[in-house]
Amino acid sequence: MDFNVKRFAADAGTFLSRAVQFTEEKLGQAEKTELDAHLENLLVRAENTKQWTERIMKQTEVLLQPNPNVRLEEFVYEKLEKKAPTRMNNHELLGQSMIESGSEFGPGTAYGNALLKCGETQKQIGGAEREFIQSAAINFLTPFRNFLEGDFKTILKERKLLQVKRLDLDAAKTRLKKARMADARARLSLRSQAEQELRMTQSEFDRQAEITRLLLEGVSSTHAHHLRCLSDFVEAQTTYYAQCYQYMVDLQKQLGSFPSSFSNNNQSSVSGGASISVPTIPVSASLPSVAAGGRGGSAAAAGGFNELRSSNGSRKARVLYDYDAASSSELSLLADEVITVSSVPGMDSDWLMGERGSQKGRVPITYLELLN
Repeated sequence: MDFNVKRFAADAGTFLSRAVQFTEEKLGQAEKTELDAHLENLLVRAENTKQWTERIMKQTEVLLQPNPNVRLEEFVYEKLEKKAPTRMNNHELLGQSMIESGSEFGPGTAYGNALLKCGETQKQIGGAEREFIQSAAINFLTPFRNFLEGDFKTILKERKLLQVKRLDLDAAKTRLKKARMADARARLSLRSQAEQELRMTQSEFDRQAEITRLLLEGVSSTHAHHLRCLSDFVEAQTTYYAQCYQYMVDLQKQLGSFPSSFSNNNQSSVSGGASISVPTIPVSASLPSVAAGGRGGSAAAAGGFNELRSSNGSRKARVLYDYDAASSSELSLLADEVITVSSVPGMDSDWLMGERGSQKGRVPITYLELLN
């Protein structure tokens, strides 16, 4: 019990000595040992690394999950060490809505079929986004978080300990200074004790400064590691955007065979986007039939239809996409079926007479491709 009391009294005395030294330094009444310039620069660099790592992490989390409520929920589950419930992302939700509405309108209609195709593509993009988020979390966010919760906390601990050792050193210097000013009788014993204490505190301070310096120099290795993580993040982004681009190009090709009335609403937006640089596949190249569909397709196709009208004969034609007859005089069409078409005198130039077995009716030429 006596030992504990003495230890407590010694610790209290040391704490009081540090508090007095710290207060006098703030008031300008005591000298302060300055750290060397190299160590100060290392401390500044470590603090900057910590601040920017936190900022990059925060913005990356916002990028990967824009919904703050979902981010909060994921944070709570992470702290509870439980798996967050799996939910559909925005692309998958949009894709599901498109698929359901396409099924409602009917896959046999042009609009319903287009909705189904768009819905499937949105779900593919949603899956690619899910893979990108998982890759970014593992290869980018986790190493950054490990630095903040591991290495930097160790640096903070050693830096605080260095501050304590510095206060002890400066307090010892102050006591030695006072011992030199004491009267002759007390000067010898006080000075000897103060000098011994100063040597001990100086040694402890130097040792702690070296430990802190080694840890701070390790921040260079952290930068190198974060650089590799950044490369992984960029690679994951590249893969994600390349997948999304390919999905959309494929979808655009599929929608390119739909009626001109379907695409003409967006004709201005397509032409307006021609200035955007898209690698490998130009936007306009995927919709050849759409751009000229209002005038009967390409020049070769127009020539074939003109030849058919002038010969008054009949030709086989492949149906490009579904068509629902608007009246009893028209013939409904199914994509990819082959029908017989012929020209009727007096009929509008955008229409031909189509025959399928015993069924007969007018069909728009923009839905047809003449066969040789």
